[in-house]
Amino acid sequence: MSSTAVAPEKKPELLGMRKNGKQWHAPRKAFRPGSGLTSYEARQKLRMKTAAMKAKEKEMKDEKEAERQQRVQAIKEKRAAKEEKARYEKMAEKMHKKRVERLKRKEKRNKLLNS
Repeated sequence: MSSTAVAPEKKPELLGMRKNGKQWHAPRKAFRPGSGLTSYEARQKLRMKTAAMKAKEKEMKDEKEAERQQRVQAIKEKRAAKEEKARYEKMAEKMHKKRVERLKRKEKRNKLLNS
């Protein structure tokens, strides 16, 4: 007898009956066009770039928002100062009126004395 061992032939594993009934076709795998095209390192580099870009964009947006808030605050301060000035002018106007009335009364008394 020969000592050569006959290797059993490898049969494709049967997965059962195919749903469409075409058992003579080779089984196919799912079509995934993007898989295996880019390496993990390339994907990591891309993620790092996008993260850096987003961080820079966020920084720029925050800076812009801070400038806008500064302008808004300056406008509010100007309005408050204007209102305060108007209030003081109104008070001065009132004081002026009283002074004018006082002078009128004084002139009236002088007129009565002089006549």
